[in-house]
Amino acid sequence: MKIQESAENYLETILMLKNSKGSVRSVDIANELEFSKPSVSIAMKNLRENGYIEVDSNGYITLLPSGKEIAEKMYERHTTLSNWLVDIGVPKEIATDDACRIEHIISSETFEAIKKIANK
Repeated sequence: MKIQESAENYLETILMLKNSKGSVRSVDIANELEFSKPSVSIAMKNLRENGYIEVDSNGYITLLPSGKEIAEKMYERHTTLSNWLVDIGVPKEIATDDACRIEHIISSETFEAIKKIANK
């Protein structure tokens, strides 16, 4: 299932925050992405309704299997592409920004080819 780039970014951010902080709430996402709390709230409602996350009664967000799969895919793409771009001479900040855009549009086949080269 193809989801919007913004949803992929939210799911990846939830994964990253969970890994670094142990728990995630909407305010953490808003702070990380520098988005308004109402915007994040709407996005979380959409992700919840589409079965990507669940939110408990205390507001803690958990990735459901479908959301975790997408988040891990985006995170792998982001880190692989970013590291590869740095390795070929792109400044780190530019590489990170470019990887964030590329990760959403690149085909699986092209990513796998880049991953082979990047991991040599």
